[in-house]
Amino acid sequence: MGTIYLPVSDPKHSANWFCSNLGAELVFLDEGNNHAIVNLAHQSFILILSERGLTANFQTINDGLMFPFTFEVNGEEELIQLRHELFEKGLNVGDIEDRGHPGKNFIITDPDGNRFDVWSELSPKFKEKYGFH
Repeated sequence: MGTIYLPVSDPKHSANWFCSNLGAELVFLDEGNNHAIVNLAHQSFILILSERGLTANFQTINDGLMFPFTFEVNGEEELIQLRHELFEKGLNVGDIEDRGHPGKNFIITDPDGNRFDVWSELSPKFKEKYGFH
């Protein structure tokens, strides 16, 4: 996957949020503030100016409001530490959940209401590629 597009009401503000709270790197902001590009977790995100209230979330039949993707961290300790740090910054973070599969999760919500999942398990291919054991 090359790029993920996220609808936001203010690309500059959203880019600042991603950079200051999640450690993203701003790589582009157009002069008209129509879109910004940030790099985070080995992925490019285009934050694109959209109507207020529009999000990348979607409604499912069984699970309710869902997030478009999941960030992975290396273990439950990292998950707990990250959630604590984000909570201390005043971000909208959900409780740590046991969803009946390996690892734990929590949800973080950006200022526009886009929800992102965080999971305590790195995928095997990621571990292999980046040397995690």
